[in-house]
Amino acid sequence: QAQLVESGGGLVQSGGSLILSCATSGRSFSNYAMGWFRQAPGKGRQFVAGLSWSGAITNVVDGVKGRFTVTRDHDKNAVYLHMISLRPKDTAVYYCAAASRNRNAIHKISEEYNDWGQGTQVTVSS
Repeated sequence: QAQLVESGGGLVQSGGSLILSCATSGRSFSNYAMGWFRQAPGKGRQFVAGLSWSGAITNVVDGVKGRFTVTRDHDKNAVYLHMISLRPKDTAVYYCAAASRNRNAIHKISEEYNDWGQGTQVTVSS
């Protein structure tokens, strides 16, 4: 069974850093475009960052530019979200997702993704 498993979340002070990992298993996601979304309490799931199947094309939402970076490691079957200068408004559950169609594109809409992880909580204290 195909799985995406996020890890690396936790409680961090404002200005701190975290690296979220998304481990894939069950089938190869190496040809999938991948994305990170987040959902804050009382809000909908929002696109944060995405990258193409090769990792050559990446995109992050305006609110995290210069602070978040998305990468992938095909050898480890993993995708990462590197987060620095975290702010309290970054507090959310972060989800990893995989899109099988148009693998060279950045998919910013959650409906374009086929597989989702269970999420990992990131809490940034002020």
